[in-house]
Amino acid sequence: MASSSVGMACLGLVLCMVVVPSLATVYNVGDASGWATGVDYSSWASDKTFKVGDSLVFNYPTSHTVEEVSSSDYSACTVGKAISTDSTGATAINLKTAGTHYFICGVAGHCENGMKLAVKVESSSSSSSTDKPSTTSPSTTTTTKIPDSSSSWSLSPVLAFVTTWVALCVMMVVS
Repeated sequence: MASSSVGMACLGLVLCMVVVPSLATVYNVGDASGWATGVDYSSWASDKTFKVGDSLVFNYPTSHTVEEVSSSDYSACTVGKAISTDSTGATAINLKTAGTHYFICGVAGHCENGMKLAVKVESSSSSSSTDKPSTTSPSTTTTTKIPDSSSSWSLSPVLAFVTTWVALCVMMVVS
């Protein structure tokens, strides 16, 4: 009976280790339209709650770019002063800091035609009254291809594999 209780406790611990890291959300910017001209990104973002740890995925033809810019450069569609930039066609932005993050396409005329996105990122902690937006740390830009869907849970397959094997080994030792 005691070994059964220990096994259940270990299984509960492993489940917590798998579920907690998977709470970040991956958002495909523009959904099926992707990062393109003619999309209303303000409307796209309006019903979403972005949190620190979430990711934005921009899928686009290489005739576009994704540039993270300052608030003033976003408002004026100023190119050439990006915090970070990518033009590979599949850009993943990890939202690491709370505050508003601004993105534009750096191709002439595209930002002016609406190819710009502002997302307000909330702290992942429950206390939002003391959170201060960050203006000094840019998001991290990485290039990766992620399946097409509006949002999905993210979980490292390696983490899932390792925790499953740890749980199985613990349960075999306890039995």
